Amino acid sequence: MDSPQPSTARPPEAGLTSADLAPVAMADRTWNTWNYAALWISMSLCIPTYMLASSLIEGGMNWWQAILTIFLGNSIVLVPMVLNGRAGAKYGIPFPVLARASFGVRGANIPAMLRAIIACGWFGIQTWIGGQALYQLVKLWLPAIGTLPAVFPASWALPTGPAVLFLLFWLLNMYVVHLGVDSIRKLLVFKAFFLPIAALGLLYWAISAGHGLGPILAQPAKFTTSAAFWAFFFPSLTGMVGFWATLSLNIPDFTRYAQSQRAQVVGQALGLPLPMTLFAFVGVVVTSATFIIYGKTIWDPVELAGRFDSKVLVTVAMLAVALSTLATNIAANIVSPANDFANLAPEKIDFRIGGYITGVLGLLICPWKLIADPSGYIFTWLVGYSALLGPIGGIMIADYYFIRRQQLSLPDLYQYGGSYAYNRGYNTRSLLALGVGILPNIPGFLSTIGLLPRELVWGWLLDVYNYAWFVGFFLSAGAYLWGMSPVNSRLASAATHHRGGIPVSPTTPG
Repeated sequence: MDSPQPSTARPPEAGLTSADLAPVAMADRTWNTWNYAALWISMSLCIPTYMLASSLIEGGMNWWQAILTIFLGNSIVLVPMVLNGRAGAKYGIPFPVLARASFGVRGANIPAMLRAIIACGWFGIQTWIGGQALYQLVKLWLPAIGTLPAVFPASWALPTGPAVLFLLFWLLNMYVVHLGVDSIRKLLVFKAFFLPIAALGLLYWAISAGHGLGPILAQPAKFTTSAAFWAFFFPSLTGMVGFWATLSLNIPDFTRYAQSQRAQVVGQALGLPLPMTLFAFVGVVVTSATFIIYGKTIWDPVELAGRFDSKVLVTVAMLAVALSTLATNIAANIVSPANDFANLAPEKIDFRIGGYITGVLGLLICPWKLIADPSGYIFTWLVGYSALLGPIGGIMIADYYFIRRQQLSLPDLYQYGGSYAYNRGYNTRSLLALGVGILPNIPGFLSTIGLLPRELVWGWLLDVYNYAWFVGFFLSAGAYLWGMSPVNSRLASAATHHRGGIPVSPTTPG
């Protein structure tokens, strides 16, 4: 039976620590409320956010249904975001280290790798978007690039011209990784100032070309029955939660720098739901306007910008998209998986190597297929990976709040023989609970991607998949609490603060 081992208060062991994984010293915890609000505003103002709203319009919703769905999803995901963020702010530790408390010092690699692989997918998607922006720019001045002969198999659905620019933009991302994360700071500043201006400019164009907001917002929903609406709404809501489900896990990677708990809580509350909804509103208005202007809904802003008549306007827009995407990609999709990969072998994998691994896997995931159409973006990608991340979030929150009572042994998180050793470094109870949360969603996922005929799957299992994140979260949390109940009292007594081993105070002021 898994049970906690006695604390040793020894120095951190080499295989479990590095400069990236060690607790942040109190003197270095300098992020205030506005830092977190600015972080989320910057993260929210990205092309996938625009496409998120656009995909709901393309899927059949009217403007207010899409906006409400996005606001609800982001308000829901804010809860696990803040709850997981508390441990990072209190102990100064990143996500893979926090996961050691519930999964074991070795078992934490499992949720870390699941989260890292999904980050690789997002890296690929963002890189494809940036490459597409460059392709539109080059095609404007060199039209011949659009007629290059096919070199990839037809099953890849990858035209040569876009593929070339995609690979060039991928190389640019890898070069920035080589330079280090500090090299992206100026681009983040550029993005914070320029993208809101560009979004307002796009909104102005849509309202002007669409003859005012009235005709745009008057576009009706495409659902013929309320049953059809609800059948689209619930998986879409799950997709909205899934959009930031990655960050709801690894938010300790950022809150470890918080001056206080209030800074991360208030900052995230101010910076996430409302800015996401406002920028999504731009996507809703512009996408609705495209139907009036062009007779079809265009949900991809890069494709839309390519239709503008002015070469200068298209050039500026595409450069802005590419630079903004580059900044977001490094900040959101490289830093966290680099920590996750480093957790595998801290003495061998640093930021650069972790970034290179992320880049290669981002290619292999074939991101152009993930966002080829709105249904694939929501039902395959967002809902699919939420089925993995919901269970992990449920286990970590259940462990930290109900088993540990927000008390961790900081030195033991960095030792193979401490309180979180369990059975050879793995907590089998958390792994079983993870399986309980994932299993019910597998039939629906396989059916969605076409590997399992729908007629072979019970109808209620298909319905379960529409709520993948919620089902996984609560099933895994309940299974974990039930499995850990026999050793709850021993874990609580073992999880006491230790001053030795790692010279960092375990708590933050406030």
